[in-house]
Amino acid sequence: MSIQDAKATDEARIRAMIEERANALCHKDSSGVIRHQGEDFVQFSLAPPLISTDANVKGFEAWFATWRGQIGCEVRDLNITVSDTAAFSYSLNHMTGTKKDGQEVDLWFRQTLCFRKIDDGWAVVHEHESVPFYMDGSFRAAIDLKP
Repeated sequence: MSIQDAKATDEARIRAMIEERANALCHKDSSGVIRHQGEDFVQFSLAPPLISTDANVKGFEAWFATWRGQIGCEVRDLNITVSDTAAFSYSLNHMTGTKKDGQEVDLWFRQTLCFRKIDDGWAVVHEHESVPFYMDGSFRAAIDLKP
């Protein structure tokens, strides 16, 4: 297999992992969301704390319990870069749905995922999610932005 073919195969595998992860989030499948995390996974999430190394099934189950029905998940403008042993992706993600308290959620956020090749597969070793904030002194999250 040529280097270009190997990179295309790896990119397709990573794209499938990202789609699988988004579908798991949409269907509130905690195990599916973390299925591809590496043992040394580090997360910079939208929710506190600043850094987390223990994204786990129970944490997702508790968060999923705060939603009515499915969660809308869209991954847009996905870009994947692959090398022999590492890869990263970035995208704009759209989350929609209704919280149990009736709050409607319609949020666009940025996501970067970093992957490490382990044996013949890929593992997510870092996730970074962010929302811009207004730099007008209010420090409010800019949750009204749309691509």
